[in-house]
Amino acid sequence: MQKGSINGTGVSPGLALGPVHIVYAGPSDIPTWTVGRDEVAIEIGRLATALNVAADRLDERRKKVLSSAGAKDAEIFVVHRAILQDPSAMRQVEEAISEHRINAEAAVKMLIDRFEQTMGKLEGNSVRAYASDVSDPWYFVLDVLLEQDRAEVLQTDGQVILAAAQLTPAVMTFVERGRLAAVVAEKGGRFSHGAVLARSFGIPCLVGASNLLARLEQGMQVAVDADRGFVQLSPSDGQVEELLARKTSIEGRRDALRQEAASRARTPDGFELMLLVNIESVRDLETFENEHVDGIGLLRTEFLYLERNSFPSEEEQHRLYRRVLEHLEGMPTTLRLLDIGGDKPLPYFKTPAETNPALGWRGIRITLQWRDLLRVQLRALLRTSVFGDLRVLIPMVTSLDEIAELHEIFQEVRNELAGQGYPVVENLPVGAMIEVPSALLEIDRILEAVDFVSVGTNDLVQYLLAVDRDNPWVSDLYDPLNPAIFRALDQIARAAKRCNKPASVCGDMASDPVLAILLLGLGYDSISVAPQFIPEIKYAVRRTTQAAARAFAEEILSASNSAPVHRAFDRIRNSLYGADETR
Repeated sequence: MQKGSINGTGVSPGLALGPVHIVYAGPSDIPTWTVGRDEVAIEIGRLATALNVAADRLDERRKKVLSSAGAKDAEIFVVHRAILQDPSAMRQVEEAISEHRINAEAAVKMLIDRFEQTMGKLEGNSVRAYASDVSDPWYFVLDVLLEQDRAEVLQTDGQVILAAAQLTPAVMTFVERGRLAAVVAEKGGRFSHGAVLARSFGIPCLVGASNLLARLEQGMQVAVDADRGFVQLSPSDGQVEELLARKTSIEGRRDALRQEAASRARTPDGFELMLLVNIESVRDLETFENEHVDGIGLLRTEFLYLERNSFPSEEEQHRLYRRVLEHLEGMPTTLRLLDIGGDKPLPYFKTPAETNPALGWRGIRITLQWRDLLRVQLRALLRTSVFGDLRVLIPMVTSLDEIAELHEIFQEVRNELAGQGYPVVENLPVGAMIEVPSALLEIDRILEAVDFVSVGTNDLVQYLLAVDRDNPWVSDLYDPLNPAIFRALDQIARAAKRCNKPASVCGDMASDPVLAILLLGLGYDSISVAPQFIPEIKYAVRRTTQAAARAFAEEILSASNSAPVHRAFDRIRNSLYGADETR
């Protein structure tokens, strides 16, 4: 195989070296990789095992349907099992593995595509329906192969570099975070949910690596340089030494900054910026020291759901939330209500297919309709409220009606718990995420209805600019430095001051130290970021006066396009770091 480097775009900084594992990114992105000549027999063996497992599963389904619906409805599974025993189809898959030297998953997908393309050209609904019948059992085989692949990597030790066709949250959560050295993908946006997770996890990540998967083999040693934007295949000893030397230098600077992280984020002229952290799970409590932060500004509860095979019970949620509050020892903890939908589907909760999921059924829209789901979470968090300083954040707020409806359900659940003898906090602070244009336009009224607001800049930018951040065709237009974004942030900060309500920014923008200075200048008194960004932001705040931050904000607000904004950001960055490339 031809070795070398593949260029891409770094979306989360860092360097990594290790074996690569190609993973399944989504329904349309079956992982494809090249197998060595000595691995062809292994792939054919995997195929044979998957066929046997799929056949057994079809038998199990036939028995269930037979007992519940009758023999007629169970006949389809007999047909499906017979299709898997067709020697001609099996031979086609084996030949694809041998001749194209590809993995079994890709060879099965080739067979399915061939069935569907051939039958799809024929006339008549019954013929096209038959095409589906022929394809369906092979999808069972494909599922088994993908499960085998995941089980294989989960059973191994050591860190891995994941490679995928598309950067998605599913890829970022494929293995435990401690085993994830880096992620590389052929497609993905700088501000996609997957990229945001990579930065939040502190995992080096690179996207836009064209023809990446076709040049990889499972287990191949690769070096990822997300700072300079390339993946080195089978790096030489010299390339490994250079990468490790740079990695040591970067980690040395970070260690030095961490030693100062216990100091407050206070400007030379005495203004203090509260620095909160964003976390996804209880495991994240180990990624920061309590004395380095002012609390948790965003606990994304959906990851508690995403990491499971079924809905967590009220008791399970209560135990986890209580662990977080007790760990924080009285510091504020903001828990965001379940925010699923779009590219964060639950594998056990089927949502309808949508043409534009970003504008569809997600966030509070789902839980207000699926009341049982909401009530279980509200019961768990209200029971937890007596164990610390808990605040609740409503995602995807678009109207005052949603806030009013949630308050009503909140009160019902509170009364229910009190009647059952549970102690609960009477006036639990409830806030709204400001991330859609309607919430921005209604900001004064929303502030009257809630106790605080938190700005979700990731979605606010995409909705204000009408750019789907997960769509590679337009992701280049997703520009957080567009002047309109800063005017929106200014509007929110001014409204919060008028109403004397706290306003914070918990979106990805706040993790940039220069943007943190700008937010300070706009009047925000707190921001919430992933733990690894805390030392850098404290470094920047302690070297910038509040007066200078305000002057910077005024300069940005007067800009008529992005060009002067980028120049001003470069100037501030250079004043903080100079020519230091290890930041």
